[in-house]
Amino acid sequence: MNWAITGTGAVASIGQDADEVFDALCAGRTGRAPLRGFDSRAYRAAHAYEIDDRPADGADVPSRATAWLLRAVAEALRDAGLDEDLSGTPVIVGTGLRELRSVELKWCEGADFDLGGLHFGTALRERFGATWTYTISNACSASLHALAMGSDLLTAGTAEAVVVAGVDTITASMFGLLDRVQLDPPDRVRPFDQNRRGTLMGDGAAAVVLTREDHPAARLARGRLRAASMNCDASHPTAPDPAGIAQAIRLAHEQAGIKADDVDLILLHGTGTTLNDEAEATALCDVFGSGIGRPLMTAVKSMTGHTSGGSGLLGLIVAARALAAGRVPPTIALDTPAGVAGRFRFATGPTPPEEAERLRIAQVDAFGFGGVNAVAIVEGAAA
Repeated sequence: MNWAITGTGAVASIGQDADEVFDALCAGRTGRAPLRGFDSRAYRAAHAYEIDDRPADGADVPSRATAWLLRAVAEALRDAGLDEDLSGTPVIVGTGLRELRSVELKWCEGADFDLGGLHFGTALRERFGATWTYTISNACSASLHALAMGSDLLTAGTAEAVVVAGVDTITASMFGLLDRVQLDPPDRVRPFDQNRRGTLMGDGAAAVVLTREDHPAARLARGRLRAASMNCDASHPTAPDPAGIAQAIRLAHEQAGIKADDVDLILLHGTGTTLNDEAEATALCDVFGSGIGRPLMTAVKSMTGHTSGGSGLLGLIVAARALAAGRVPPTIALDTPAGVAGRFRFATGPTPPEEAERLRIAQVDAFGFGGVNAVAIVEGAAA
């Protein structure tokens, strides 16, 4: 597999486009702020990583996730030098919660929202003429599962180019669920730190255009997708299984035709929860063995919050840009790595020139409830 990543688009709490997001991450800037979308007095946690684009009165409005999705797709198409006609191009969207926040607003506050808007395909057709659309709702690895499906369409020769996207927005119900299961409510996301207390949600959307190498847009490639593996170990509804994660990582390496020693950078899933961080760290130590200290690692949820179904694809975009620019975002709020993560080599500041020169291959992790695991391998454009 060797598909060109010809265009990228993103929006998150820290930036309005992919350039802004990447620059903010490299600067160690966080999107953490007091919760604005709904009354925080009903919850113990009081912060989130929200996109601040509500009306001037601060009231929440429906269809924000859809609006971000359309923005990210449009940006990715511009970045790839393509027009906005997607009438013959597959568009695959990964999400965890889709437009659940809009349903909450309709049910609880009487907001004007047509339930037909639950289907992203409606808006994609109206904006881009897209008639070949899929929505994958597969927990926190959804957008990398969408990436794998897009790759399969290219492999099968079904399409010459595909658009893959991921999006999620903070909902009152999911925020409340996390608030009840995290006994000591977190005030920020601190992946792999001894003093982490759990995760907080973040808003975000990301999109990429994948093309075959002989596609005209491939000349503008920001990087190349070498593998997109996925599995479902179904070990537990919520607790991740290190063995299932390790299997997904090994499968990605096998698909990409690389060894663990070839990986220079890892975009960690890193949610800041004890179970998730420990499972990911254990799996990585299993796969990389004595070489675990070689790849540079970072966990950007420390700045974006957990952007759920869109987080994997956001990590892919960051990985591709990091390889191209020789800059790796730090993991902020990390004072003392916990357990076996103490063997990791975390990015903590500006990337030294000698480090930047050797960044060629990145691994992107995404793991979700029910053991739905996905791992992508990205190669730098100049590699």
